Amino acid sequence: MSEVQHLFFEDLEVGQSASSTKIVSDEDIRRFAEITGDTNPVHLDDAYASTTGFGGRIAHGMLSAGLISAAIGTHLPGPGSIYLNQSLKFRLPIRPGDEVETRVTITDMNERRRWVTLSTECFVDGKRVTQGEAVVMVERRPA
Repeated sequence: MSEVQHLFFEDLEVGQSASSTKIVSDEDIRRFAEITGDTNPVHLDDAYASTTGFGGRIAHGMLSAGLISAAIGTHLPGPGSIYLNQSLKFRLPIRPGDEVETRVTITDMNERRRWVTLSTECFVDGKRVTQGEAVVMVERRPA
């Protein structure tokens, strides 16, 4: 998915989906920590992280939320959509170097409010690592 297009509520339908992939780098994790201030050593310190149940460093869970936000804001529904709600479950860790596939799928539409509900998921090697649901408001096509 490379082209960003502006979709309006009228362009959408239940079952429509979009996906993107990104390799989460060490630099991504370090920059996320710098931006957010979340310097938990499980994300940044190899020696510390190796003593945890994860056996090594992991990406911030909310980094996957950012990948979901990017998919919603740039692909489906795309530019102009406004986040109203997001639920998340972090099922498995994302590690530096993992290729993450992010998938969003429309599951419901509320025409009166212009709300679109999406299933939001991230996968590494075909395993679901993050799952949730988002509700966004989408613009109507101008008359």
